Amino acid sequence: MDARRSPARRQVVAVAALLCCLCPLAGCTDASSARSREEDASTTRAAQAAAPRRAADDLENGYLKVIRDVLPSVVQIQAQSDLGSGVVYDDQGHIVTNAHVVGNETTFRVTTAGSEDALTARLVYSYPQQDLAVIKLDRVPQGLEEATFGDSSKVEVGQIVLAMGSPLGLSSSVTQGIVSAIGRTVTEGGDDGGTGATIANMVQTSAAINPGNSGGALVNLDGRVIGIPTLAATDPGAGEGAAPGIGFAIPASTVRKIADQIVQDGRVSDSGRAALGITGRTVVDDELQAAGVAVVDVMAGGAADKAGIEPGDVITRLGDTDITTITSLAEALADDQPGQRTTVTYTRNGDEDTVDVTLGEQ
Repeated sequence: MDARRSPARRQVVAVAALLCCLCPLAGCTDASSARSREEDASTTRAAQAAAPRRAADDLENGYLKVIRDVLPSVVQIQAQSDLGSGVVYDDQGHIVTNAHVVGNETTFRVTTAGSEDALTARLVYSYPQQDLAVIKLDRVPQGLEEATFGDSSKVEVGQIVLAMGSPLGLSSSVTQGIVSAIGRTVTEGGDDGGTGATIANMVQTSAAINPGNSGGALVNLDGRVIGIPTLAATDPGAGEGAAPGIGFAIPASTVRKIADQIVQDGRVSDSGRAALGITGRTVVDDELQAAGVAVVDVMAGGAADKAGIEPGDVITRLGDTDITTITSLAEALADDQPGQRTTVTYTRNGDEDTVDVTLGEQ
């Protein structure tokens, strides 16, 4: 009887053996899957850890490329009584800089990023009203590279920028910051080396701007000059010392407008700056507080002359803006355009009057 049942028993044994083989295989599959998941997770963690480093490398490489591309277009300008920076404007050797860098001088020594010896240059024209000037090299060296100017309308707060120039005489220096604000109207001091100009639409930046940076380049990460660094803010609470992280640059659109005229015509005939056509001075009231602008002289045929404003009148309002000082009048005019109609409120012999004025051009 045992012999007759042996085939069935063999089948049971075979099934049991098969199950025993399957169970280890399932265990191996689970272990292999777990290892694969761990390897995938490890790879993901490694990629995530490497991403910030790659981003930092990309940003650093971006800086290096901009510096390599633009720095050869930024020069040091040595005047007899001042030192500043300039930007190569074209391949003819024209260099744009600040008017306060050239001052009253007409000849200069220029050092480029790639030259060992200073080159000589002469003044083409200075336009202090916008604190811009153009000089021209007597000899254009081989390999001189002109800068590329950007579109001021595309400048945005938060953009990373580099300031290039010769701060404190340290040629080919670069500082980094962001665009802190746009559209600033700033009046330069006239007693600390500036021209006293009131300049509209300036770019405010946190990139360090020190003496010697004036006339250099404020550059975006596309390698385009978006402004000419001109001055740093001062902190009255710190004894008129520089206010860290607050500097201003003349926007590229203004630079091109003025420099193109100087290069082509040797002068500026279309400033784009509104004017009343007067010479004025600040007056104070009985409490010695600034109270308006006294008209000293009226330009014949100018806006004020056509409106009937006379010497001795005291201007107290332009449009909707109160006028207390000659600076406040300049700043109000900087926000207007030639040909624009506005009103001027003034006093004459103690009586107040308001007249319509069509602004002229400075």
